[in-house]
Amino acid sequence: MVSNTIQFLFENKIYKIKNPDPNKTILDYVRDDLKKTGTKEGCAEGGCGACTIVLGELNKNKLIYKAINACISFLPTLNGKHLILVEDLIEEDNKLHPVQEAMVKFHGSQCGFCTPGFAMSLFSMYKNYSKINNEVVEEALSGNLCRCTGYRPIIDAAKSLNNKKDQDKFKKNQNKTINLLKKINNVDVEINNRGKIYFAPKTIVNLKKILKKYPNAKILSGGTDLSLEVTKLRKQLKTIISLNSIEKLNFIKKSKSTIEIGAITSLFDFQNFIKKYFLDFYNILKRYGSLQIRNVGTIAGNIATASPIGDTLPILLTLDAKVIVQGINKKKIFPLNDFFISYRKTKLKKGEFIYSIKIPINKENIFKAYKISKRFDDDISSVCGSFSFLIKKNKITKAAIAYGGMSEIPKRASIIEKKLINSDFSENTFNKAVNLINKDFSPIDDMRASRNYRLSVAKNLLLKAFHEINNKKIIRINWWEMKS
Repeated sequence: MVSNTIQFLFENKIYKIKNPDPNKTILDYVRDDLKKTGTKEGCAEGGCGACTIVLGELNKNKLIYKAINACISFLPTLNGKHLILVEDLIEEDNKLHPVQEAMVKFHGSQCGFCTPGFAMSLFSMYKNYSKINNEVVEEALSGNLCRCTGYRPIIDAAKSLNNKKDQDKFKKNQNKTINLLKKINNVDVEINNRGKIYFAPKTIVNLKKILKKYPNAKILSGGTDLSLEVTKLRKQLKTIISLNSIEKLNFIKKSKSTIEIGAITSLFDFQNFIKKYFLDFYNILKRYGSLQIRNVGTIAGNIATASPIGDTLPILLTLDAKVIVQGINKKKIFPLNDFFISYRKTKLKKGEFIYSIKIPINKENIFKAYKISKRFDDDISSVCGSFSFLIKKNKITKAAIAYGGMSEIPKRASIIEKKLINSDFSENTFNKAVNLINKDFSPIDDMRASRNYRLSVAKNLLLKAFHEINNKKIIRINWWEMKS
């Protein structure tokens, strides 16, 4: 069964929109159609948090609340979800919601423009955590910028919610909300709005049929990058195929030797899983965009976008990840190291999509990764360096080194790797190896960093990896420890 109507829950009612504009953002719908103007537009690229809303999703009969950026989310992605805006927080007896009370009590608002976004991020935190510490607060607020308060009052407001019992109206009405969400038809969506077409199939079989007919369609997996073509470049996307309704693409599977991640598994879900196996991968992901971005973005989307500054990509390169690509008739497996062709171009052909990513687990290898950016939180890397070594009897038997921000593609440092393999694991070896960085990379000057700065940082990160491994000591400070 196929429908040209999206359905979602709002203000305890099921809303239906027939053939909505696939290029319209949720933010524009909220402000222009619902006339709810608490949610603001600041940057139109998911970088400031003024547009933060919360979506309730049903997962195995349980409600999950996710803060997202409404400015870079397309309206059809609301299908099957519960839309919660800042205007909805007020309690049924006209009392303030606990997060609103906290903001008032601790003077968390001045000019007020960013306040609704902060309130929604706090609301999502409040619904998802009972115990709130510095790390939880920093993650919850990392995607919200404020020019007035200096953040301290807002952080104090967030911390005051620690151990507060969740008894708000959303908790009291959760059974009603679940029942209403279950009433929404779980069918394929096909929208045609003045020649702009949007598909959201529920199965891989139906996805293949659509791809066969529309091989030039834009594939949406998260969409935190694709949406910028509309909001920043002012393009109109004619055909969009969303993978986000295909449950068979949402998985994390672990075997003895590999971890496999489905194409639509969110970065947030992945970060919490990967912590046990690759701590530095987790630490980099905690700084990847914001929580709002990670609630929506995917690793498959990172790979398909092929951005030279995508933070997951150098890490996946050093971990020898493989990409499983699904075509209309068969699957292909590519080593990620062979997948990137040139700037934002991959071996992904028309009519194909990324099915999953496989990461080998090798407990003998020593893995390190570092991100350098102007801001610690919610910023794009100037350089991201990732390193994996296998060391036996003080000999480097394997070396995998990759950088982001140093080339037109995320790239392995093959010349340095060859220099290190079969060499002594020593300071002298690494001091010689770093001088080969110019042979592996020729970075550019841009707004984030100069060429010389990038080369110096890349050298220093490799030396840092050596010293951390050699001294068996972490030489860095986590941001939640630094701000304690």
